Amino acid sequence: MFDLSLSGMITRIPALLIAFAFHEWAHAVTADHFGDPTPRSQGRLSLNPLVHLDIIGALLVLVAGFGWAKPVMTNPTYYRGNKKRADLLVSAAGPLMNFLLAFVAILVYKVIENVVGLSGSWEMIFPILDEIVFLNVILGIFNLLPIPPLDGFHVLADLLPDEAAASLYRIEQYGMMILMLVIITGITNKILGPVSGFIYNIFNIASDGLLRIFGVG
Repeated sequence: MFDLSLSGMITRIPALLIAFAFHEWAHAVTADHFGDPTPRSQGRLSLNPLVHLDIIGALLVLVAGFGWAKPVMTNPTYYRGNKKRADLLVSAAGPLMNFLLAFVAILVYKVIENVVGLSGSWEMIFPILDEIVFLNVILGIFNLLPIPPLDGFHVLADLLPDEAAASLYRIEQYGMMILMLVIITGITNKILGPVSGFIYNIFNIASDGLLRIFGVG
């Protein structure tokens, strides 16, 4: 369970808004790039967090650490070129953006730490950066779970041969039921914990190496 204190919410809410806005914007921009006018027509090519909020998904993130934003509607029939490849990239764009945000937040944290230190006028930004890292890693992993309606389900379907993908899509109607069952039984926690730890380690090693290249730290 998350810290539900006022101070905890003050740091978590901005991180949540950033994570959701960039996640859905990445889906929308990628779909638009491949020729689908749907996200643009629905005003989803925006970084305004209010455009992308889903109340239930946002509340779940605040109190449980995982959830979802309002999905970007797409129409793969508009995609140019290889439609399965385009759909895979559109589906993967949101989680990959979350991972990129987490990595950038780690870099910013370490640059500030090495240049000006952990105290003083910058002190208030560190809890927010911590939340940005944590939420984006968790949301990236969560959304890659191969359960409908999460992005990972579409990524898996796009990686499979057409016949196998068609069989997989038969369970799509039961997606929310399966997702809620997985959350309630705690299966997600058993997945998110170890995988997030692995990703943190990779990001820390990569960020340290990048900062050494630029002579920071």
